[in-house]
Amino acid sequence: MDLSGAVFLSLGWLMLQLADGELNYVSQGRGMQLQGDFIIAGLFPLHYTDGPSADMPALDPCNKGRNNKHGFHLLQAMRFAVEEINNSPRPQSLLPGVKLGYQLYDICSVQASILVTLDLLRQHHNTSTPATEGDTDTHYNNSERAVAVIGPDSSSKSFTPASLLGAFLIPQISYEASNEQLSNKYLYPAFLRTIPSDKNQVAAMIQLLVRFNWTWIALLGSDNDYGLDGMQSLSKQASKYGICIVYQGVIPTFRNDTIQTMRNMVESILKTKVNTIVLFSSKSKLSGFFPFVIERNVTEKVWIGTEDWSVATLISAIPGIHTIGTVLGMSIKYASISGFQEFERKVVEASMKHNNTWEVSNDIDCLQGTDLYTLARNNFSMENYDITSSFNVYKAVYAVAHALHQELSCDSGHCQRRSVYPWQLLPMLKKVRFSLDNTSVYFDMNGDPPTGYDIVTWVWRGKDWSVRVVGSFNPDPIELTIDADQIEWHTSGASRSLPLSICSPPCPKGHKKLLTGQHTCCFDCQECPAATFLNISDPITCQPCLPEQWTPSSSEQCLNRTVLLLAWDDPLCIALLFFLAACLLMTSSTALIFLLNLNTPVAKSAGGRTCLLMLAALTAAAMSSLCHFGQPSPLACLVKYPLFIFSFTVCLACITVRSLQVVCIFKFASKLPPAYDKWAKKHGPEFTIFLVSVIMLLISVVRVAINPPQPSQDLDFYEDSIVLECSNTLSPGSTLEIAYVSLLSILCFSFSYMGKDLPANYNEAKCVTFSLMVYMISWISFFTLYLISRGPFTIAAQVFAILFSVLAFLGGYFLPKIYIIVLKPQMNTTAHFQNCIQMYTMSK
Repeated sequence: MDLSGAVFLSLGWLMLQLADGELNYVSQGRGMQLQGDFIIAGLFPLHYTDGPSADMPALDPCNKGRNNKHGFHLLQAMRFAVEEINNSPRPQSLLPGVKLGYQLYDICSVQASILVTLDLLRQHHNTSTPATEGDTDTHYNNSERAVAVIGPDSSSKSFTPASLLGAFLIPQISYEASNEQLSNKYLYPAFLRTIPSDKNQVAAMIQLLVRFNWTWIALLGSDNDYGLDGMQSLSKQASKYGICIVYQGVIPTFRNDTIQTMRNMVESILKTKVNTIVLFSSKSKLSGFFPFVIERNVTEKVWIGTEDWSVATLISAIPGIHTIGTVLGMSIKYASISGFQEFERKVVEASMKHNNTWEVSNDIDCLQGTDLYTLARNNFSMENYDITSSFNVYKAVYAVAHALHQELSCDSGHCQRRSVYPWQLLPMLKKVRFSLDNTSVYFDMNGDPPTGYDIVTWVWRGKDWSVRVVGSFNPDPIELTIDADQIEWHTSGASRSLPLSICSPPCPKGHKKLLTGQHTCCFDCQECPAATFLNISDPITCQPCLPEQWTPSSSEQCLNRTVLLLAWDDPLCIALLFFLAACLLMTSSTALIFLLNLNTPVAKSAGGRTCLLMLAALTAAAMSSLCHFGQPSPLACLVKYPLFIFSFTVCLACITVRSLQVVCIFKFASKLPPAYDKWAKKHGPEFTIFLVSVIMLLISVVRVAINPPQPSQDLDFYEDSIVLECSNTLSPGSTLEIAYVSLLSILCFSFSYMGKDLPANYNEAKCVTFSLMVYMISWISFFTLYLISRGPFTIAAQVFAILFSVLAFLGGYFLPKIYIIVLKPQMNTTAHFQNCIQMYTMSK
């Protein structure tokens, strides 16, 4: 025997000496034992006890406590499963030729479960038999020691047995221990269960709270491993779903010294003003707490319960419990056992025929001293809760049987007759997969079943209590389905509407939360300003939109900005293109007429060949408008402004020089210095036009070279639109260009105005003044519009200003000449011009 075995045997001997009696494994306890080829130990709570004294680590005899009808049904489920397997017809027999036996124990407390575990270990160490993997013994007898353990019924009673049995790889299958820590295979390598882990139960509770938007809750747990670990797990998960736990409390065992503690807990719940309370508690602890809730007249609350108490009559039978409000809880999915109720009925009938005289040992056994016949005579009622939990026991027994079926190679119709060690059975047990009454039974890598829960609610008809299934929860994948219409909300008012349990009402769309305390559920709401939006993943920060996006205030998403440009297919663009074509047709026609009549007096008086240069410049100015259509390109941005400004400069320079010449000839001929004659005869006018134009060209080239315009997006002018334009539209260089053209325009107007009294054939004052006025008004109107607006209409206004300026000079300066050339040829003669000059001279 190894050292660990000696230690456990010593502990077992000590506890057995402190107990009321010694165990009898053969005949003591009617119905508690059944001989067989393979023994399964069953641990069931057949009685309620008040617990051991604090002075001694001993326990009171379990059979002196109050009867536990639920535990009785669980035990009978194991007996039924074993009898069913043993008595199956040969062809369908799971273990042909093999008989299962059992040893049943009454574990009314944690101490009792530890004592039973030590006793089971002592059975394995009574003789020099192998207890660890790899050892064998030809004299090993499975009929004298358990090959697997079914139970216990709670997490608190399971931790120590799971550790002790796991050290020797003795399989243990619990039917009601749901604590999440028991899934740790490093600590509990031989522990399995047929009830879902509390990990799934916590997930179901969280989903239920989220489903009804209960974010302001109180959380209570029983003072045991089941409640404390469940509270801790739920507390960690709650914050991830925006659930605030404003109060947490631990429900102690009911004693005289804990009465005030529980009353204070009820007062604390009322002070927090929560309407939803989650109770992660065992039914035994909770049964002592609810009377104080009823005493304080707590009503209209929502109580969310675990599978341990939500369908337990121990809780629903508390006087006045129907006044506490709405109860929603988890419940193991209902499954019935065919023939089980008939089996229990026959057990009751058999107990009635049996007498109470039976032989016992000198000391009454505290764990197997229960007479099942005496218990059966109580004829305990069976509820859905009992049936569901009994099915878990039923599955556990069949799981052991299926593992033995594989280990004994029973597929051939008969099983091998040999010994099976617990450590040999454990791997087979982890791999079992079978169906019972359309229910799939298997264990995952943590030894947990892949089952979910039913969501139930309490239904009261007066003081008659029943449970109604209103939904279900599946853990993989996580899915909660619930029919809220089936829930009877116990709230004030005729509507019986869904109770609220929140600290602050939800913010309107597009409003961020301003936290007002330590809890994230308490907040004020503030509107998100324009150009920001509220991301659902971050409800406390208004996030800015991308530069290409916009959004009005109180928004939850950004919108793409409207792109403003004068598209080629825009109706306004098409109209302007027709206008441009008309302008080009007129300038071309005028140029052709002047070219054909270049030597006539009218053409010569207008400037001769200079007119062709002016018309070419006006044509180029009109063509520059094409650069304003469509999406701006680098070439268009470089060309459009210099081309227009240079072309108009050439045109203005020609008119200015021509006006200067006419004024000098008619008004200052006798006063002009000789230099003027040289300037006039040595191509001075042409050179002047060239010089003025080149200066403007140099200004434009230097401006473009220093700060070249590029396609750009104006994101600031409109909050909901993007203006596509060329950069550096208004710059020091462009200001200098405008100033230069303005000075040239003033000179042109001045020289033209000085010749207002010249002969009609040389008097262009009115026409030039008209052209300049139209030109200036067009551009002043455009710049005014540009300062207050952007977009297709503004671009169209600029194109219109360009073409209108071209038409102004074409109509003001050239149209009168065309009129004479085409319609008044008698005025286009040398004699007519000389006559006009003589009349002007005579008038002077």
